[in-house]
Amino acid sequence: MDVSPARTPTPRLLAVLVAVLCLTVPLSGCDGPTGSGEPSGTEKPSAETGRDTARSVTDALQSDYQRVIKDVLPSVVQIQGSRDLGSGVVFDDKGHIVTNAHVVADDRTFRVTTAGSEQTLTARLVSSYPDQDLAVVKLDTVPRGLRPAVFGDSEKVEVGQIVLAMGSPFGLSSSVTQGIVSATGRTVSEGNGNGGTGATIADMVQTSAAINPGNSGGALVNLDSEVIGIPTLAATDPQLGGSAAPGIGFAIPASTVKTIAGQIVQYGRVVRSGRAALQITGRTVVDAGFQPAGVAVVEVQGGGAADRAGIRAGDVIVRVGGTDITTITSLSEALATAKPGQRVQVTYLRDGAEKTVEVTLGEQ
Repeated sequence: MDVSPARTPTPRLLAVLVAVLCLTVPLSGCDGPTGSGEPSGTEKPSAETGRDTARSVTDALQSDYQRVIKDVLPSVVQIQGSRDLGSGVVFDDKGHIVTNAHVVADDRTFRVTTAGSEQTLTARLVSSYPDQDLAVVKLDTVPRGLRPAVFGDSEKVEVGQIVLAMGSPFGLSSSVTQGIVSATGRTVSEGNGNGGTGATIADMVQTSAAINPGNSGGALVNLDSEVIGIPTLAATDPQLGGSAAPGIGFAIPASTVKTIAGQIVQYGRVVRSGRAALQITGRTVVDAGFQPAGVAVVEVQGGGAADRAGIRAGDVIVRVGGTDITTITSLSEALATAKPGQRVQVTYLRDGAEKTVEVTLGEQ
C-alpha cells in the first residue's frame, strides 16, 4: 500500500461535508407458538419509546464529541512554513509544539495560529527527526492560557474506539473529523516524494477518520480527551493516479511522540531512538529480470552490529529472521518492529554462496 504525507502547499476553500451518525432501535417482536414472544402482561416498547431511546443515545454521543473538542482543540495549532502548511500539538506550557518532520521540511522559522485566534505567533525549530517523521518547534512568545495536550497510553488503544482527528486540512483551521481506530501496530513506509521523509514507522494507529493535506502534525484524540496519535500519512491508491484512498489514514502513536519529543525538548535532539539497526549503508539490487532481489551492503559501520557479525561490504542481504528482503524499504520494515539488543538471523549472499549469521542489533 502506498502512503503519502498529509500536507498541502497552499490553503484553499473546499466544500465541507458533514456525516450524520444515524442510530436505529429494532422494534419488531418475536412471535412464538402462542402468537406472542412476550410473557403475559408485558407491554411491548412503543415506537415513541424507541425514538426517545435513539435520541438519548445520539444526544449523549454528541455531548461527548463536543466535550472532547472543547477540551483538546485549543491545544491544536496551524503551522505555516515558507511553502508548506500543517498542524501541530502543544506539548508543554513552555511553548513547545510537536509536529511532523515533513511539515517543517527545511525551514527554521514558522508562523503559528492557535485555535480560536487570528493572531499569528512566530516559532523556531528546536530539532527535526526525519527517521520518525517528528519535529518540535518552540513559540518565541508564549501566549497566556496556552493549553498543553494530554497524551494517552498507546497500550490502551483498541480497534473500534471512536476517535476525532483535529487539524487544518487544506488550510481550514480547527477542523474536526470523526472515525474509529481501524487497526493498531501497523508498520508503514512513507514515500520520499511530495515532501515525504522516506521514514519507516512502526506501531502506527490506522484510522478511518479523514486525514487530508494539512492534517499532518495534528491530533488523533479519544473520547477521554487524550491524544493517542499524531496524524501523519494518508493511504494513496495507484489506480486512482495516486489520490488519497478514503478512510485509510495513519497516526504516529502517542508513546513514540512522547519519547521523541521529550528528548528533543530536554536535550535539543534525539539521543536514543529505540530503533534497531544493522548499522550499515545499503542499496537495493536487482536480478537478471530487473526485479528487486536484496540489499547490497555498501558500507559497514566499524564496531557496529553487522561488523561484529562478520557482514562486510559487497554482501547482499536477502533475509532477516523469517522475512525475505528485496529492497531497502523491506529491510527497514523488517527492522522496524525489532529492538536494539535483540538477536536475529540474517541471511546474505557472498560470492554466490548463501550464509546465515546471528546478529545482535544495534541502535539507529
